[in-house]
Amino acid sequence: MSKTSQAELIRAGKGFIAALDQSGGSTPKALRLYGVEETAYNNDDEMFGLIHEMRSRIAQAPAFTGDKVVGAILFEKTMDSDIAGKPSATFMWEDRGVVPFLKVDKGLAAEENGAQVMNAMPELDALLDKANSKGIFGTKMRSVINAANADGIKAVVGQQFDVAKQIIAKGLMPIVEPEVTISIADKSEAEEMLRDEILAQLDALSEDQNVMLKLTLPNAANLYQPLVDHPRVLRVVALSGGYSRQQANDMLAQNAGIIASFSRALTEGLSAQQDDAAFNGTIEATISEIYDASVAG
Repeated sequence: MSKTSQAELIRAGKGFIAALDQSGGSTPKALRLYGVEETAYNNDDEMFGLIHEMRSRIAQAPAFTGDKVVGAILFEKTMDSDIAGKPSATFMWEDRGVVPFLKVDKGLAAEENGAQVMNAMPELDALLDKANSKGIFGTKMRSVINAANADGIKAVVGQQFDVAKQIIAKGLMPIVEPEVTISIADKSEAEEMLRDEILAQLDALSEDQNVMLKLTLPNAANLYQPLVDHPRVLRVVALSGGYSRQQANDMLAQNAGIIASFSRALTEGLSAQQDDAAFNGTIEATISEIYDASVAG
C-alpha cells in the first residue's frame, strides 16, 4: 500500500470517511438500531461477531467504494478480522479503494472541568506497530468536551496532540477528535475555545508533523475555517454526534472544506432483516446523500 497515494486521496479526494469503529460500549446500541437485540448474543465475542457481520456487509455493498467513500475507521477487532477472505484493511484498500484508519483510544476518563480526556494507553506503541503491519494509514482517538471550560478544553487538546506526536513518530496519520457534546447550553462558546486551543497546538507543530481533525459540526457555519486552511492539517472531518443524518448533512453542507466522518448517521435505516437488494439500496442512497453534503462546500 502506498501511503503517499493514500494521503493524496484523503487530502484531495471527493467523498467522506465512514466511521465503522463502534467500541464495546456503543456496540449494543448500534446493533439494536440495526435490528439485533441483546438476546441475540450471549457474550462479547458473539456481540463483536455480529457487529463485524454488519460492518462487512456495509464494506461489501456495491456503493461502498473510493468513488464516494475515501476512508474508513476500523475498530481493532475489525482490523484483526477478515472481510471477504482478506484482512479487513487490505480489503478496504485493494478491493474498495478506501483508506483504512484504526480507532486507538481505550475510552474516556471521568469528567473533570467539564471534559473527559482519554484513558491512559500504555500499549499504544505495540498497537501502532501492529497497525503498520496490517496496512493501516492512520488512527483516530476521541475525547469529549461537555462545557465551555478553558481548563478542561486545554487538557483535552493538549493530551490529543501529545498522543498525536507519538502516532506521527510511528509513521501514521492521527485523527484528533475532541468531540463537543451537541446538547450542552454553551456549545457555541466551547467551539470557539476549542478552535483557538487547536490553532495554538497546530502552530507549535514542526513542518513534518501533520494531523487530521474530527470535530463536532459547529453551531456557526465555517467556524473552523482557520483549521481547514492550516498547513499542518491534512483534512478536517465532521462527526454526526447524535444529529439525525438529515440535520448533519444540512449542517455539513454549510461548512466549506469539511467532509463527513459519520457513524450512526451512516448506518441509519439499515437493518439485519433487509435482503441484500434493500440493504444495498439503502446504503447507496445514504452514501450519495453524505457525499453530496461533503462536497457541497
